[in-house]
Amino acid sequence: MHVADQEPVNPVEATSPELLLGKAVGAFRQSFRRSPTLAAAAPGRVNLIGEHTDYNDGFVLPIAIDRQAVVVAGPDEGAETTIHAVDLDETFRCDLQHPLEPVVQPHWANYLLGVAHQFKRRGLDLPNLRIAFTSSVPIGAGLSSSAAIEVATATLLEQVIGEPLPAMDKALLCQRAEHDFPGTPCGIMDMFIAVFARRDHALLIDCRSCESRPIHMPPSEEAVLLIVDTGVKHELATGEYARRRATCERAAKALGVAALRDASPEMLDEAGLTQIEHQRALHVVLENERTVRAAELLDDGSVEGFGELMFQSHESLRYLYEVSCDELNVVVDEARLMREAGGAVLGARMTGGGFGGCAIVLCRPQAVGEVRKRLAAVSVAEHRPPMVYATGACEGTKAIPLPKPAGA
Repeated sequence: MHVADQEPVNPVEATSPELLLGKAVGAFRQSFRRSPTLAAAAPGRVNLIGEHTDYNDGFVLPIAIDRQAVVVAGPDEGAETTIHAVDLDETFRCDLQHPLEPVVQPHWANYLLGVAHQFKRRGLDLPNLRIAFTSSVPIGAGLSSSAAIEVATATLLEQVIGEPLPAMDKALLCQRAEHDFPGTPCGIMDMFIAVFARRDHALLIDCRSCESRPIHMPPSEEAVLLIVDTGVKHELATGEYARRRATCERAAKALGVAALRDASPEMLDEAGLTQIEHQRALHVVLENERTVRAAELLDDGSVEGFGELMFQSHESLRYLYEVSCDELNVVVDEARLMREAGGAVLGARMTGGGFGGCAIVLCRPQAVGEVRKRLAAVSVAEHRPPMVYATGACEGTKAIPLPKPAGA
């Protein structure tokens, strides 16, 4: 990898919630010649630290970001539901009053169908609907675009049935939807943060007990979080994610523990694990320790110590869990050079499942311009510069009130 000669790209700013809602409503009106009556939104997320620990009953530390999915809907008096994916300009039709099954094409429909299926499994009858959705969460960037759509859909369907689900039930319902329809055996983190996120806070989530504790994010005058999107897309359902989860489960069984959450580094050396099992398990065990420590450091206001744990996490994901890639590594390596050269950067790591997607960089506020310029000039996928933009910690899912159509 090398530093590209081209000018750095302009920072990509998040589409405002009002504009995103307007886009969804406008597309709904164009497609269905009427206005929607219901709307809901849910955010994407960045995991600050604690990667591939959630499905091992461990700890994670995510925030919700200022990118979100918006779903709008209205009744359909006929015998089918029509779902319009605004950003893809594609439409899918089904009958919500009959049993639902995963579909091969279009694959995106599974994120909404899976949620509807879970409602129906709980004996909650759904009428047929007209639905349109859009999102400012980049697809395949490791920012949980799928959970944003699923949780927004669940929040919309709560309005359809006329009663809210318990918040934890909604998160678990969406996790099960992801397992059963798109086919990704994910942990609870993405859905949990999309439901429970608090503005200006991260959540330290215990993925075994599903308990969480809000952790204050550093104020903007102390640190700024940048997302660096390499543009490399990943598809976790194709196998690598599932293989790593299976390896962790084998290691836990060999160790005689319920999950790697219960293991220690010393236990790993005595269990007769294969080299791959040992590497994967060691990452999980040490990442859990880093995550708990990272929350303590943020609580204490130690952004420097937190930043160093970010770098340690990335190295573990790179060499032990082997889910990073050249494009992510070159971004994090450049960020480390900036830290060593004068402290403009506090920490950096890949975020999300891996095999592409995004890195995150915590930097000094006075150095944001310099850091953006340096990182946007790094050559990544096919020698394209990455997109670099700032984010903050935002709130979780919500129903959005819509004005009644004129004459209604």
